[in-house]
Amino acid sequence: MEHEVYVPFPVEAVRQALTEPERVARCIPGCQLDADADPGTPGGRLRLRIGSSTITYRGTLTVAARGTDTVTVEASGIESRGDGSAELSLTVRLATAPDDTGATVLSCTGTVTSTGRLAEATDQAAESAGRRVLDRFAANLAADLTDNPADEPDAEAPPAAQGVFDAEVPPPSLDPLADDDQDDAAPAEAAHARRTMIGRSAEEVDHAPPRGRYAPVPAPQSATTSATLRWAAPAAALALASAVVVGRVLRRRR
Repeated sequence: MEHEVYVPFPVEAVRQALTEPERVARCIPGCQLDADADPGTPGGRLRLRIGSSTITYRGTLTVAARGTDTVTVEASGIESRGDGSAELSLTVRLATAPDDTGATVLSCTGTVTSTGRLAEATDQAAESAGRRVLDRFAANLAADLTDNPADEPDAEAPPAAQGVFDAEVPPPSLDPLADDDQDDAAPAEAAHARRTMIGRSAEEVDHAPPRGRYAPVPAPQSATTSATLRWAAPAAALALASAVVVGRVLRRRR
């Protein structure tokens, strides 16, 4: 059988993906790999639909590169229920798509040797099943390359984006140690502030008036008030003495 499929990725990326047996196996529709499958020769189960029937095979798969534009796939399995078996030999040639999109065309040529239920199917049903498997394989491979790009050892990895939790957090504006170069007494005051806040609740700390270097500066007293108080005392004493003298003079006249 011969069939062509289209993968919207460059030839080199597709070729790299096709040389990874485990990736090839997980892109085959209906394939379920074993939990302990060998990445080099993955094994598992394959459900293959032929006409109105479904056949389940258990087997392994191998992949080998042939030059720069050819990959071969070999697979074999036996029916999980029955005595039938099947062997696949597939040659895949890669070429750049002629539509100038940079995509890849996979030209697939393969043969299948089978016994049991698959051998009983008509040629038309077998060919239709093979084409459907290859079409869905190409779609799965494109999706897999989108989620897991092929390795490119020569490409320089871009710098990781900095997350919001990775950003450097500046020191709080009320940190006593934030401006040590402005006041040598800051460490001592900071230590005193930490000692006085030990054992206090968060609400008390939030509502406590600031102390030390952060306490509000009291407003300076008015010079006018000081001057008034300075002259008020002698004036009051003079007035009191005058009242006493006047009182005595009045008593003498009587």
